[in-house]
Amino acid sequence: QVQLVESGGGLVQPGGSLRLSCAASGIRFSIYAMGWYRQVPGKQREWVATIADDFRTFYVGSVKGRFTISRDNARNTVILQMNSLKPEDTDVYYCHAAAGGTQTHWGQGTKVTVSE
Repeated sequence: QVQLVESGGGLVQPGGSLRLSCAASGIRFSIYAMGWYRQVPGKQREWVATIADDFRTFYVGSVKGRFTISRDNARNTVILQMNSLKPEDTDVYYCHAAAGGTQTHWGQGTKVTVSE
């Protein structure tokens, strides 16, 4: 059974940092591209960042220079380090795994709130 379990969300003030973690099980982690998406209720889910199986990284423009995605294949874990957080980063963040064009999995989400 495939599981992606996110952790690390919470409440932080503007300018602060959070570190999201996603632990994967039930997949051959090293061959998957791992990513993070975010969504608020009533809005479309937005792609945030991806780290490919070859460790190349990609970011949406609004988070470039502030967020860093990394992966640890030995621990089947992907990390999203979020710095200089803004109120508009408030969302539920979802971990995503994709391989072979058809194999795709989602986590349950972790809530991030950026507020005074």
